[in-house]
Amino acid sequence: MYCPFCRNPDSRVVDSRMADDGSAIRRRRQCPECGRRFTTVETTSLSVIKRSGVGEPFSRSKVINGVRKACQGRPVSEDDLALLAQEVEEQIRSSGAAEIDAHEVGLVILGPLQKLDKVAYLRFASVYQAFESLEDFESAIALLRQEAEEDAGGIAAKGAKTSEKSPL
Repeated sequence: MYCPFCRNPDSRVVDSRMADDGSAIRRRRQCPECGRRFTTVETTSLSVIKRSGVGEPFSRSKVINGVRKACQGRPVSEDDLALLAQEVEEQIRSSGAAEIDAHEVGLVILGPLQKLDKVAYLRFASVYQAFESLEDFESAIALLRQEAEEDAGGIAAKGAKTSEKSPL
């Protein structure tokens, strides 16, 4: 690492800290030649491969912009969108891959978006999965209903077990 002030090819790390939710390391360095301090940030690169074969750096803002359209008119805040984008990036980074297809990014978005807002999920899925008929919508809605019933059944079963244990 060259000193940005005197171009000396040597520097000493004075302090290291995690930054950006643990996805980067911030290092404070000092040049032994001129004594000045400077900061470097180390991150892992994550590339998204588009359909055309061109790679570009992963961007949370692109995830947010894509999902924002599906959330238009829905009770979803900018903070919700930022958290969704963070969750998507964390899931992708946890896979350990340095490159991911754009289609895979969309598939990762579907999970957190379904938890966030069902209507926005259907809107996003209809475009992303290229729904072509009413039957496509009906089958997606049927899946959502089935999952909701299973979740409700699990909660009801938990409640029944809890009430059985109640001393009243």
